[in-house]
Amino acid sequence: MRLDQCVTAIGHWMSANRLKLNAEKTELLWAGTRHNVASLLRSHDPTPILGTDAVKATDVVRVLGILFTPELALDRHVTTVSAKCFFQLRQLRRVKRSLDRESTATLVHAFMTSRIDYGNALLAKAPRTITDKLQSPEQCCPTH
Repeated sequence: MRLDQCVTAIGHWMSANRLKLNAEKTELLWAGTRHNVASLLRSHDPTPILGTDAVKATDVVRVLGILFTPELALDRHVTTVSAKCFFQLRQLRRVKRSLDRESTATLVHAFMTSRIDYGNALLAKAPRTITDKLQSPEQCCPTH
């Protein structure tokens, strides 16, 4: 199978460059439309072998901190970023009384901007229904 050959070639390249291909940390995502992915999985079992371990496909993979789904939609990523932002805000509430207003604002901006700005270039052409989740607490966290 060509996929196994590609994985083997990647493993050899990594070994030659003193890197290790870790089967436990390797994730596989079949990307495409739902129909294309479903027909691929129906036609044969495309599970590559990495060393002695089979690499199973997952529903979502994290690449440099960005979450991708098979449709390459970013709604799961935006939901996760929003949840992490609101978690940080709730944590800041604990120390708010110990800080002046300016220090609190600086912390809020530092935490939120770094989380929201990371990878935001991927959201440039995203639908508003996705990007609005980064603006409104009600849309990302209904229990907020």
